[in-house]
Amino acid sequence: MGRGGKREGAGRPHGTGKFGEPTKPIRVPVSDLARAMRCVQHRFYKMPLYHCPVRAGQPSSAESDVDQETDLNDLLIKKPGETFFVKVAGFSMVKAGIQDGDLLIVDRSIEPIQGKIVIASLNGELTVKRLHTENGRICLIAENDAFQSIVVTQEMHFQILGVVTGVIHQF
Repeated sequence: MGRGGKREGAGRPHGTGKFGEPTKPIRVPVSDLARAMRCVQHRFYKMPLYHCPVRAGQPSSAESDVDQETDLNDLLIKKPGETFFVKVAGFSMVKAGIQDGDLLIVDRSIEPIQGKIVIASLNGELTVKRLHTENGRICLIAENDAFQSIVVTQEMHFQILGVVTGVIHQF
């Protein structure tokens, strides 16, 4: 007499569980279990994306058709392994649209070239500024007239950690 294995009629009928479709067991590291559960519970954070854009000028006829579902990670993060987030504290970049309390999306894989907004480490402290180079001299430009720009000198421990690719404003 055999033991174990599949038994005819055993278990829940296909498609009747919590998700309404067949499921598959997976192995998840314990340290990632809570994050994996949030993804499953929220359907991987996919949200409705409406087909009709919303006008910032005169109102247009409302079109409430959801065109698709989208995950903000797909829209905002091009290289997940090279991307990190940092929260802004301060007002030195307001003319660039970066406010106190905003969340910045930063990509380490993008080359920090002239004019890009970067996250830099200066003597162990982080700052967000616009990169300016001229005649081999590096300058970090503030986007607020009340703040001075920073000229990077050889005595400073300086490193660019990444280029800002997006800003999430807090309301």
